[in-house]
Amino acid sequence: PTIIDMSKRSQSIRRFMMKALFGNFFVANLLLAAPMAIGQEKKDDPEFVSVGIGAFDFNRRKDEGFEYRLEYRSDRKLLKFFKPFGAVAVSTSGHGFFGGGVLIDLFFDRRIVVTPSFAPHIYIGGDNDLDLDYPLQFRSQLEIAYRLDNRARVGFAVSHYSNASLGDKNPGTETATIYYSLPLEKIISR
Repeated sequence: PTIIDMSKRSQSIRRFMMKALFGNFFVANLLLAAPMAIGQEKKDDPEFVSVGIGAFDFNRRKDEGFEYRLEYRSDRKLLKFFKPFGAVAVSTSGHGFFGGGVLIDLFFDRRIVVTPSFAPHIYIGGDNDLDLDYPLQFRSQLEIAYRLDNRARVGFAVSHYSNASLGDKNPGTETATIYYSLPLEKIISR
């Protein structure tokens, strides 16, 4: 190996180490802050109707389109932390999802809410550009939202759909979504 090859290899190793260090630092801080954030949760936080529009398959770009989501997020808690939710989503590129799962609202200050969620979905669609290869998809998502004075939220989320290798292939895809979550009581009282 030449000095140039060794220098490139050294730069590559440094970049990998920095990414790993940053990733581990981020995860460690989130895990350490989670108990404090859960403790700050507002007991009167309402149930929500959330609407989202996002960039479907934004990373792989095999079958890009818009994804439109509608979610109901309950205010009830399972095992003291998990809130159930239901969702339906369609993309302009011919993919559809219907499912439900659980989420956790983590409050950082009274304005910032981080919401990881997980939900199995029934998948309909697929074409030659992108076929997720199994009717059952698992969607994991991380949302960061700003909580308004009326308790509505404006957020940004990144989600991943995967068949968890239940199909012959597991292509998966991601969506970046902008959400507006309105307390259900605001909709009903109008």
